[in-house]
Amino acid sequence: MKRISKSVLRALNWVLLSVGTTLLIILIQPIAPVPAQEPPAPTEQTNTPNPENPNDQKLRDALKRPSPSAEPQLTPEELVRQQKLTEADNLYLAGQITEAEKIYREVKAPFTQTGIPQERKPAILDAKKLSPAGKVYWREAEAGIAKKLQTRTLVPLQLLVEQHPEFIPGHIRYAEVLTQYDRSKEALDILERASSLYPNQPEITKARVTALAGAEKWMEASLAARQFAILNPNNPQAAEFSQLAEDNLKRYQSRIRSEIRGNVISNVITGALGYAVTGSLLGPFSALDSTILLLQGEQSIGESVAKQAKKQLPLVIDDDILAYVNDIGQKLAKVAGRNEFKYEFFVIPEEELNAFALPGGKIFVNAGAIAKTTSEAELAGLIGHELSHVVLSHGFQLVTQGNLISNVTQYLPFGGTIGQLFALDYSREMERQADILGTRLIVASGYAADGLRNLMVTLDKQKKYDIPSWLSSHPGGNERVSYLENLISRSSYNRYAYEGVQRHAEIKVKVNKLLKDRKEQKEKKQTTE
Repeated sequence: MKRISKSVLRALNWVLLSVGTTLLIILIQPIAPVPAQEPPAPTEQTNTPNPENPNDQKLRDALKRPSPSAEPQLTPEELVRQQKLTEADNLYLAGQITEAEKIYREVKAPFTQTGIPQERKPAILDAKKLSPAGKVYWREAEAGIAKKLQTRTLVPLQLLVEQHPEFIPGHIRYAEVLTQYDRSKEALDILERASSLYPNQPEITKARVTALAGAEKWMEASLAARQFAILNPNNPQAAEFSQLAEDNLKRYQSRIRSEIRGNVISNVITGALGYAVTGSLLGPFSALDSTILLLQGEQSIGESVAKQAKKQLPLVIDDDILAYVNDIGQKLAKVAGRNEFKYEFFVIPEEELNAFALPGGKIFVNAGAIAKTTSEAELAGLIGHELSHVVLSHGFQLVTQGNLISNVTQYLPFGGTIGQLFALDYSREMERQADILGTRLIVASGYAADGLRNLMVTLDKQKKYDIPSWLSSHPGGNERVSYLENLISRSSYNRYAYEGVQRHAEIKVKVNKLLKDRKEQKEKKQTTE
């Protein structure tokens, strides 16, 4: 009886401590997000992993797979293709865009069907400028709306946007009517396509932001608004879109905070149970630590985990390689719309094509991702995908959902590791969102729109040599290639932009030498042991 009373007393003390600390944390949380800071310059110090810590080896093993026995060699045709792409890149960088596009079009095969792409017509805002057939569709749709006749409204609007995509009010009205008839997903698809075709038209973007917010997709609404403001700084409505971005971001953060508070309560309970069962404060304070991190937000979680990762992982310190990856990453981050994060990019000297992102903008890329891609645009596609997980708060979302799992399992042998694995499991929908946004980011940054798509093709070619873990943990390659091709074609994204072949090849030489030297050092060490 005394033992039970003592355990209850311990649990009560822990609850009071946790509640008091939690209230203090909530009260001292900053209202405004911390502005992003410039990443620190790379140092010359080597991060040496601790060989005596078993978790270090587990983390390294998770990032690498057996090296391929042979690397695919370029055929003479592929070498000629690379030379032509290099020529096009040089023209593109010199501002000779038209000449560059001609070469890009020569080299790049169509996705599915050959044919000359149709020129995009200038946007129309006034129905009086429509063709006679277009005016008929518009008039019929307006009549259908007035009489509340669904078919008479939707059919002419569908024909109107298909045959006259340049008429901006047609897309907006079609989406509004679809929403009225509980077809919100179709409405969002219509606005997504229209805003992709005419990204500089504020009215279509505003309609899309409103629709996304109505569907409680506040992060996507914030991104759409902020990207318009970033890409159209001279537009008179740029400031209005920046404000829309902030408003929707606050709504998103409010929802995340409510989820976090639910986890705070769970952490207090599990901490109290741990203290009552074990009499040790180690488990409860681990729960308290995770609660503090959750309340401090994504940036704090990312910095905390990145700090541990940098201790456990060897990191590349070559200035040229780091500058190359950082240049790509920072270029993408500028159009990503989450300026409150401090973006940092690290390179791990492992051969496997892999990368992972931590909440708050910490991204780790294997050197093999450079060695096994064929252009800067492909590498940008990979980094853009991981960056999208950060921007869309996917990792932080999983942390808030998986935090309770980690706290419950930490009292079991290896429980903490199991809990962390839950938090790393992105859903299929999250992966698709990261693919789509990643493609948008590389387009907005001036890269060829098919960078990520081409990465999938490159991975598919390398399957007979090795199965990349990055691909195996994501949706099927063929499926991804298909929907990325559809996204690029449907949205009229530009495939005939900068590839970055020559610069990428120069960095690949350094990376391959680095990986070769490291492999030889490992083999030498094994023979002497």
